[in-house]
Formats: sequence, C-alpha cells, structure tokens
Amino acid sequence: MDSTNGGSMMDEARGGTLPPGLTEEEALELQLELTKVDDEIQTLKQVLTAKERHAGELRRRLGISPLSEIKNNITKGWHEVQSSNAYLTASATLEDISRSDAYKKTQETLSQAGQLTSSALSTMGSAIRNRFGEMSNNYSMRHSLSMPAIRNSSTFKSFEDKMSKVIGSGANGDDEHPPPGNNSAF
Repeated sequence: MDSTNGGSMMDEARGGTLPPGLTEEEALELQLELTKVDDEIQTLKQVLTAKERHAGELRRRLGISPLSEIKNNITKGWHEVQSSNAYLTASATLEDISRSDAYKKTQETLSQAGQLTSSALSTMGSAIRNRFGEMSNNYSMRHSLSMPAIRNSSTFKSFEDKMSKVIGSGANGDDEHPPPGNNSAF
C-alpha cells in the first residue's frame, strides 16, 4: 500500500484531521492494525459459526433436542441461583423471620381473627336462615319484605342495626351511610 492510498484512507477514517499528539505515520499504523483486527474478528466469527453448526449436528445425532437444552439450561441456572450468596442470605433471613416471636404472634392473631370471623359469619348466616324460615312459614317470601309488620319486627330491626354498624363504620370511623331503618324507600 502506498502512502497516497493510506493517506486517503486515513482522511476518510478520521474525518480529514489527525487526533492530537498522533503523527500521520502513527495513524496509518493504527489503521493497518485496526484492519488486521477486524479481519481476525471476521475469521473468528466464521470459525464460531462453523463450530456451532458442528455442535448442532452432534446434538442432533445424540438426540438432544432444543427443548431438552432449554430445560437443562433452566435447571442449571436455577441451581446457580439457589447456590448464590444472595439467595442463601434471603432464605436464611426468611427462616429467621418465620422463627421470630413477632411473626409467630402475628400469624397466631390473624389465624384467630379468621376463625372468629368465620364463626361469626356462620352464626349470622344460620340466624338469618332460621328467621327467614320462621317468616316464610307465616308469609310468602315475595310479600315478607314489603310488609310493614316484618320490617318493624324486632328481628328485622336487630339485623338492621347490626348491619348498619358493620356498613356504617368506615376506615376513619365516620358514619357515611344513614342507617337502613331511616330509608324512606321502604
């Protein structure tokens, strides 16, 4: 390559100016080295492609499918995650938390609250079913809700009061809804 060709190639590569502290001869050397490295990269890519193709052929002949490779990669990755320091630290922390008194007390309290709520709802459901059963013996269900005698009964009033307490107490304790008994629609 003559210096005229190298000079025009250098002009194109660097936009016509030399970087500070670099002579034209040094720039030409660097450009030749860059071209050589680019050629090596291209060769390595071709070799890698050929090796990947060969490995694929070997896998096919061994009966290893892409799906089994994915499965193996996921299994290997999960094993690496499980043996990582971050995972082991988090696991140990969660075990420590589950053994703590605060966690046990919270778990116990929530369990008791769930049991009490379940019991209360079951009792309330049974009471409602029994009361409606008593009322249906005397009245048809269609007429029972529209009859003033039923609406004014102590059973209905008691239920109405309990429901207004449940519905009426909002998150901030305000009574946003009027009690159902004051509803003029009935």
